[in-house]
Amino acid sequence: MQHVTLSNGAWAEMPFAKQMANIGSETYRATKWLAKGRRDNAEKAFERMQELIDLTIAYGRHGQPNRKALLKELCRFRELYCGAFLDGDLDTLAALNRYLDHFAHIN
Repeated sequence: MQHVTLSNGAWAEMPFAKQMANIGSETYRATKWLAKGRRDNAEKAFERMQELIDLTIAYGRHGQPNRKALLKELCRFRELYCGAFLDGDLDTLAALNRYLDHFAHIN
């Protein structure tokens, strides 16, 4: 686990939009490195992105009435991003990164 300090509860304290913005930072890194042909760096960012999504699923929005819908959307995002990453589909990755842009502007 690369985000050890976040797994101790700090991640759960973050607003959902900030969690998503942090996930977006890693997706941008993964996409950038993949586009440059740096598969090793891309895979490291890809792993960090998955770790942050796992933390959000495990700790995010407990007790909130819309938690189920948010987590469903997050899981669907993960599915789409992972598929596009593994396929090397840079156009789809760019579109998914634009989706996360909205969360960066909320913070």
